[in-house]
Amino acid sequence: MTHSAESVLPDDRRALRNVTVLVLAQAVLGAQMPMIFVLGGLAGQSLASNVCFATLPISLIVLGSMMSATPMSAIMQRFGRRAGFFVGTTGGAVGGAIGAIGLMQQSFALFLVGSLFTGIYMSAHGFYRFAAADTASDTFRPKAISYVMAGGLASAIIGPQLVKLTSDSLVVPFVGTYLAVICINLFGSLLFLFLDIPTPPAPKAGAEKGRTRLQLLATPRIAVAIICAMVSYALMNLMMTSTPLAVVGCGFSQNNAADIVSGHVFAMFIPSFFTGHLIARFGAEKIVAIGLTILAAAGAVGLAGVELENFFLALILLGIGWNFGFIGGTAMLAAAHTPEERGRVQGLNDMIVFGCVTIASLASGGLMNCSGGSAQQGWTAVNLAMAPFLALAGAALIWLMLRPRSTV
Repeated sequence: MTHSAESVLPDDRRALRNVTVLVLAQAVLGAQMPMIFVLGGLAGQSLASNVCFATLPISLIVLGSMMSATPMSAIMQRFGRRAGFFVGTTGGAVGGAIGAIGLMQQSFALFLVGSLFTGIYMSAHGFYRFAAADTASDTFRPKAISYVMAGGLASAIIGPQLVKLTSDSLVVPFVGTYLAVICINLFGSLLFLFLDIPTPPAPKAGAEKGRTRLQLLATPRIAVAIICAMVSYALMNLMMTSTPLAVVGCGFSQNNAADIVSGHVFAMFIPSFFTGHLIARFGAEKIVAIGLTILAAAGAVGLAGVELENFFLALILLGIGWNFGFIGGTAMLAAAHTPEERGRVQGLNDMIVFGCVTIASLASGGLMNCSGGSAQQGWTAVNLAMAPFLALAGAALIWLMLRPRSTV
C-alpha cells in the first residue's frame, strides 16, 4: 500500500492508520484462508468414507461464515470492531485445533466441526473491508476498501508457502498446517490492539434506530449492491472450485492446475491497488458494470475451449471481474446506510452473499462431476450456469442507473 500523507485529507489520518492495521491483518491473518482452502479438500479426501464428500469441509467453512455474519455484525455494532475481530481469531484458533485433533484421530466428523468454527474467522475477515470505511471520508472510502482488499495479495503468497513448509512437517499429514493456523490467529490478533475505530454509541431512548432489515432490502441502492456483490462472489467461487478438476480432467497436470489458480488469485487482488481510485473517479456503478462484463468474458473464454491458455485466460478474467464487482458492490453498500444501520445492513449483506457462495460451492462439484460424461462437458455446464445470474445482476444495475438519483 502506497499512499502519501499529503494526498490524504487531514480527517483521514485516523482512517489511514486503521487501513494500515487492516492491510497487515489481511496479509497475516488472511493467510490461513488459502492454507485451509488448499488442504481442506485433500484432507477431506483422506478422511471421508465417500470421496464425493471430499470438498464438504470447504463448504462448511463458507456455511459457518454465513451463519456467523449476523451475530458477528451485531457484536461489532454493540462492542466495536476490535471485539468482533478478537471473536473471529478465537474462532479461527479453535477451528484449527479441532481440525488438527480430527486429523490425528482420523475423524471426518470432528474435522467438519473444525471447519464450521473456521467459518467464524472467515466471517470476521469479511468485515475488514467495512472497518476500513468506518473512519474514512467519502473521498477516501473506496480507496480504503480497495487497499485492504489488496492485502489479500500478500496472504495469497504467504499461505501457500506455509503449506509447503508445514503440511508434511509431522507424522500425520496436514496436522502441522493446522497447528500453524492456531499460531497465526493467536499472534495475528495482537494487530487489532492498534485499531482506532470508535464503538458506535448506544442509541438513547427514543432515538432514531434507522431502517429495519426489510426496509433496507427495499432500498434500491442497497438491494442492487447486495445482488451485484452476491453474484460476483458466488460465480467466482463456482468457477474457481471447478477449475482444478477440469484442468486435470482435460489431461493436464496438477502443477498446471496450481499455476492457473495462482494466476487467478493474483488477478483477484492486484487490481485492488487502483480499483478504489477508479471508483472515486467514475463511480461504483460503472466499475461494477465493468466487473460483470469481465465475468461474462471469463465464461465465454471457458466455453471457447479446454486448452491450457483458455483456462489461464478465463481464470485471470474471473479474478479481475470479481475484484471490480465485489469491491464496487461493497463501496455502493458502504455509502448507502447510516451509522445506526451499519450492523444490520452489513450482517445482512454478508449472510446473503456467503449463503449464495455456499450454494455455489456445493453446486460446483455437482455440475462438474454429474452433468455430463466427461470433464469437458462438466466444465461447459459450469460456464453456462453463470449466464442467468450475470443477467440478473446486469438487469438490476441498469434498473438502478436509470432511476432518478433522489429515489435510490
